[in-house]
This record gives sequence, structure tokens and C-alpha cells, in this order.
Amino acid sequence: MAADPAIPTDSPLPAPILAPILVADIGGTNARFGLIDGRVVRDTRVLRCADYASIEDAAGAYLAAVGLAAPGTPGRPRRGAFAVAGPVTGDHIAMTNLVWQFSVARVRDALGLDGLVVINDFTAVALSVPRLGEEDRRPVGDGAPLPGGVVAVLGPGSGLGVSGLVPGANGRWTALSGEGGHVTMAPISDRESAVLGQLRKSFDHVSAERVLSGPGLVNLYDALSILDGREPAPLTPAQVADHAVAGTEAHCVEAVEMFCAMLGTVAGNLALTLGARGGVYIAGGVVPKLGTLFTHSRFRKRFTEKGRMRDFLVPVPTYVITHELPAFLGLAEAAGAD
Repeated sequence: MAADPAIPTDSPLPAPILAPILVADIGGTNARFGLIDGRVVRDTRVLRCADYASIEDAAGAYLAAVGLAAPGTPGRPRRGAFAVAGPVTGDHIAMTNLVWQFSVARVRDALGLDGLVVINDFTAVALSVPRLGEEDRRPVGDGAPLPGGVVAVLGPGSGLGVSGLVPGANGRWTALSGEGGHVTMAPISDRESAVLGQLRKSFDHVSAERVLSGPGLVNLYDALSILDGREPAPLTPAQVADHAVAGTEAHCVEAVEMFCAMLGTVAGNLALTLGARGGVYIAGGVVPKLGTLFTHSRFRKRFTEKGRMRDFLVPVPTYVITHELPAFLGLAEAAGAD
């Protein structure tokens, strides 16, 4: 049988165009979309959720913006992985702070995908850890990870996300799903006891999230000001952090110092609970903005101050995740991208 004259027998066949994975990190205000090729995140866009009636409308607008709207377009995604700010318990997803409700199967079909994975947003952040490069994390203190060891992850942001990563077969990881941000916050010093006592006047339960989050920074600042007989200014979390970094307001400085120390206490508790010899990673939007103020804080000292368990924790490394979009890396892990 003669060879097809359109394809010279001495020329290599053209390499197939590999389809990227469509990823999205969807919060109450914004939906961040991108494409994942292996470990590379590209073509990221941020869309306002309020501008779209549904998640498939937003995803369709993103695909149109990057020139991949038409079915059959070379390089169009065949798989998707979305992270949502809310519980994921089945096919029907209801966002916590957004009116969008959707069926995973319906969105998959509407976007012409062969598969769609939907997970909680902090689960996605936790799953990013195996894909982080050295440039995507900043060590705080000493220690070295035990290969194949369990990993702990905390994320102070609008709340406090807590998770763990358990290694499995074939290099895959399982992220634990829990509500560790709502454990009871324990004081270590008299000053912390006074602050937590002040906060109990406002909250029935003073959880770790009440102090270790963006709103938690404000709670600490307010409580410290009131304890010292001063009326707290109406500051945002960003303003508290900015004043602390600049050293321009004493109670902001103390609030951030207490935040870092308390985070060390909770991180150490989590490392002991999980046996996290693979390391402890700090994610979320608060800590990376503190820069060297966090690195030189009491975080690491408090992390290891566990009495008889100090020798267990000293070798455990602690890191700040500096990657701008860790959830996207975690979504690639969830989708099984190479």
C-alpha cells in the first residue's frame, strides 16, 4: 500500500497539542481563572462574580477572553478543576458567600469538559505544597523535612484554614478536611490571657480564628487598646499590618507580634497532632505581607516551646508560602496533572 503523499515518509509527524487544565479559584467576590500546563500557570484573569449570572457564564467569558471559546479549538481545555469557598459534599455546590449554586455535572457538560473536579478552596491550597518550588516558599527558622512525612498547613486569611497532607501510593497526596481553625485559642502569657478575656465579652467562643485571621488582627488591636484604656481606631486588617510594619502605632505593633506568637503556638499544636515531620506551611493572605517582621517574630520560638516535646519539634521545618496562586497548583494536583 502506497504511503499518503501528503505526509512524506521521512518527516516526523507533528506533535499533538496537549490540552491544558482549566483552573478556577472562586471566592465570594472574585473568580480567578487560569490554565495549567504541568507546573506552569498561564493566562490568569480575575473576573468579578457579580458580573456573571452563573459559574459557567464566568468560565465561558474567561475562555472567550483567552481565545479558547470555540469547541475544537487547538489547546482548548478538556479537564477542569475548581476551588470554591464553601463545603463540597456532592454534585450540588452552594457557595457560602455568593448566590451561585451549581451542579458539577451540569457545569462540566456546559463547558464541554471530559472531567471536572471541584474541591474546597483551602483543600486546594494544601494540595499545592507538593508542587511548590524552593522559590515558592520562605523558611522560617531551621529544620529539614522528613521525606514522605506528613505535612501540616495553616492559612490565616479571611478565616483560618487548617489542613494536613498524608502521602499515599504513586506519589499522590490526600488532603485532610476539617475545621481546625475553630479550636479553642489557649493563652501562654498573662497579657494573652487578658486579651482573650476581653474578647470573651464579645464572643461566646474565642477560637483560634478569632485572633489568627485578618479580622483577628483587628480583634487583637481592639482588645489591646481597650485594655490600656484607649479607644481603638476603626482600622482594617491591612491598616493594622501596615502600621505594624512601619512601627507607627504601638498597639498595632503589639497586635501583630501577638498574632505571630499565637500562630506559632497553634502551628506547634498542629504539628504535634499530625506528627508533621514533613514540615509546616503557612498560607493565606496575611503572613506573606508581614515580610521580615514575621521571620524575626516569636513565631518559631513559640512553635518549639512544647516542654518535653521540644526535641520532636526542633527538626520540623516551617515555611511561608510565597507563590501568588497556590490554589491553582493544588488544583493541578487534584486533577492529576503531570
